[in-house]
Amino acid sequence: MTIRLGVVMDPITQVNYKKDSTLAMLWAAMGRSWDIHYMCLPDLYIENGRARARSQSLRAFRNPDAFYELGECQDIDLGDLDVILMRKDPPFDNEFLYATHILELAERQGALVVNRPQSLRDCNEKLFALQFPQCAPRQLVSRDPRRLREFYRQHGDVIMKPLDGMGGSSIFRLREGDPNVSVILETLTNHGQEMIMAQVYLPAITDGDKRILLIDGEPVEYCLARIPAAGETRGNLAAGGTGRAQPLNDRDRWIAEQVGPVAREKGLLLVGLDVIGDALTEINVTSPTCLREIDAQYGTDIAARLLDCIAGKLKDRKPL
Repeated sequence: MTIRLGVVMDPITQVNYKKDSTLAMLWAAMGRSWDIHYMCLPDLYIENGRARARSQSLRAFRNPDAFYELGECQDIDLGDLDVILMRKDPPFDNEFLYATHILELAERQGALVVNRPQSLRDCNEKLFALQFPQCAPRQLVSRDPRRLREFYRQHGDVIMKPLDGMGGSSIFRLREGDPNVSVILETLTNHGQEMIMAQVYLPAITDGDKRILLIDGEPVEYCLARIPAAGETRGNLAAGGTGRAQPLNDRDRWIAEQVGPVAREKGLLLVGLDVIGDALTEINVTSPTCLREIDAQYGTDIAARLLDCIAGKLKDRKPL
């Protein structure tokens, strides 16, 4: 029986052919002759208590000049799909939140949703990491400028960042004597109205902000160290960092062992751990990336491993 795969993503016309991880998953699905249904957030809806969507059949190709082909539009019951990949990039705004409720309804109607919608809501990518204090650096989460300023005074060299950012956006490094402390705190907290995170600066960032991928709680054997560009403190590829794949070290594996069982319990089949030096800084659960970069440097096929995991989950639930 052919597996019916739904994928919720940003418009495929905006995909970066050279690096997009969702595209790797679509190729892996094509290699298995899975039936792919393509959707964007505006396509999801609920009608008479049923989770539904306006979808298009999709075929994906390894051709940079013509890497996808869409079929005719049709309205489908999401619960009739075997699995749905939720691959919409942040921001985690109200529309993203509503989409998780629709997908949770689809889950109750029979579809396996990756990652589990409730866990997407529960696991803020910065706050989730704080559930593992044995792995995390010293940090403070607050909206109180005075408390944040005191953290800065205590540690002298800190990172300040919003709780809902992605790709290194709005991340500030404040060193001792920085004249912009007040305006940065005013901007990030919206004059004390919004929570942010303060973290001690980790000098090991010069060796890269490592992305460690977990599939159903088990680490991929290689990570991607994202090396900051000259004059930058952010290693994010979106901020100009350079990706260098490398084997996991003992500390990386230990961190993965701490997080893996919890991720598995929460139905987070694909997770990206961000590690600087010995410290876990974030746990990415919304459309984790860096699959393609690791594959290119080590000849792995991480998307295929993910789809093998999904096929195993479906086999345990019902005959394929």
